[in-house]
Amino acid sequence: MRTQVAIIGAGPAGLFLGHLLTQAGIDAVILERKDRPYVEGRVRAGVLERVTVDLMDRLGVGDRMRREGLVHAGTNLASDGEMFRIDMAELTGGSTVMVYGQQEVMKDLFDAAEQRDLRIVFDADEVQLHHIDGDRPHVTWRKDGAEHRLDCDFIAGCDGYHGVSRAAIPAQVLKTFERVYPFGWLGILTEAPPCDHELIYSNHERGFALASMRSPTRSRYYVQCSLDDRLEDWPDDRFWDEVSIRLGPAAARIIRAPSFEKSIAPLRSFVSEPMRYGHLFLAGDAAHIVPPTGAKGMNLAVSDVIMLSEALVEHYHERSKAGIDGYSARALARVWKAERFSWWFTSLTHRFPDRDGFDRKMQIAELAYIKGSRAAQVTLAENYVGLPLV
Repeated sequence: MRTQVAIIGAGPAGLFLGHLLTQAGIDAVILERKDRPYVEGRVRAGVLERVTVDLMDRLGVGDRMRREGLVHAGTNLASDGEMFRIDMAELTGGSTVMVYGQQEVMKDLFDAAEQRDLRIVFDADEVQLHHIDGDRPHVTWRKDGAEHRLDCDFIAGCDGYHGVSRAAIPAQVLKTFERVYPFGWLGILTEAPPCDHELIYSNHERGFALASMRSPTRSRYYVQCSLDDRLEDWPDDRFWDEVSIRLGPAAARIIRAPSFEKSIAPLRSFVSEPMRYGHLFLAGDAAHIVPPTGAKGMNLAVSDVIMLSEALVEHYHERSKAGIDGYSARALARVWKAERFSWWFTSLTHRFPDRDGFDRKMQIAELAYIKGSRAAQVTLAENYVGLPLV
């Protein structure tokens, strides 16, 4: 097989990039280790920045999102029984976010890929990258007991934190930066209306909690938990008791429905540099991870692939290498700003076991400052809705 761009991974980064390149007349093939139901069924992010919403519309896959998604013009911060609202639209000149689950985004992208003949090879095992620093890069994999090879001009590594793409960059070239947080998020999904029409981020003396949603009839709740906790330690009754305590004034509106999905996720901040080596480009979780507090994960992957697609279009249509040569620096400039916001928001809203009473007082003081300062609210709001691409 031969293509212009081989894309490793059919998650959000890979699929968005595939659609962008196809729209620009650039040939691409996507290789995915799992099958479509597995990729589509992963429970992930649910808050889309304006950049992501606009891209869905630009690619012609935003109709269902516009019908079923929930536009949020604000968000709420709570601390030990008191809650106040951040009016994001008013503070940012009209910018909002869209609540629309990643599972739904993936379904829309996969359906459109079938209609547009975007080639996706599922169940591609033992994917390997070859000659990424030479003139003839190619990718090999096994499927149905046979070896396959794909020759290409470039490889886009969109295969996540545990994928093969980042590992293909020589150790003496790759630099990594990481912060592992000493807690996790226990999350549940329920078929019940949410307790508020907007998200609530709560800092409580017992730990962080978040009230979110996926639709007007489907709620998503989280509580900060120990990394040693197991799902069997958290029957539904215990979860509802704990999240009710931490959410304070919103607890009276919680509907205690049975959970149909429950998981514990560790939190980390991670960045690898550079995001380009030879003919290989990294995008999305293959290059960086953010804690979910700031809702940046999928949105950051989207900004990566917009920049990468622009660079590749410039290469093929204008015969210029400026875009691909500058991709890593351009993408990383935005990545580190998103990492900063996610780290700050996590530090503001969570209890850290190694911190003392002074640190707790600093959190309370900062929340009080945000509540009373328009300038502080603008800073929070413009980061939450998403910084512009530059």
